[in-house]
Amino acid sequence: MNLLAKIYVTLKGSVLDPQGAAVTHALHALSYDAVRDVRIGKYMEVSLIAASETEAHELVRGMCERLLTNPVIETYTYELAEVEQ
Repeated sequence: MNLLAKIYVTLKGSVLDPQGAAVTHALHALSYDAVRDVRIGKYMEVSLIAASETEAHELVRGMCERLLTNPVIETYTYELAEVEQ
């Protein structure tokens, strides 16, 4: 199976996000008063080949936990989509 993993990484809620705070402040300065909070994160796309969807999930979780995220301060979610060759 040819798959595309769309990985979203964000800081844990207990971790201060100075970049998000700066964006929140800037949006308020532009009169976007409805904005309560902004959290900045990362988005990654990983193309991979796996024998099954189960194997793909294992691969993506392994990559995220071993390299793509810092589990002490970040959390992640991901989506898998099959792609045409």
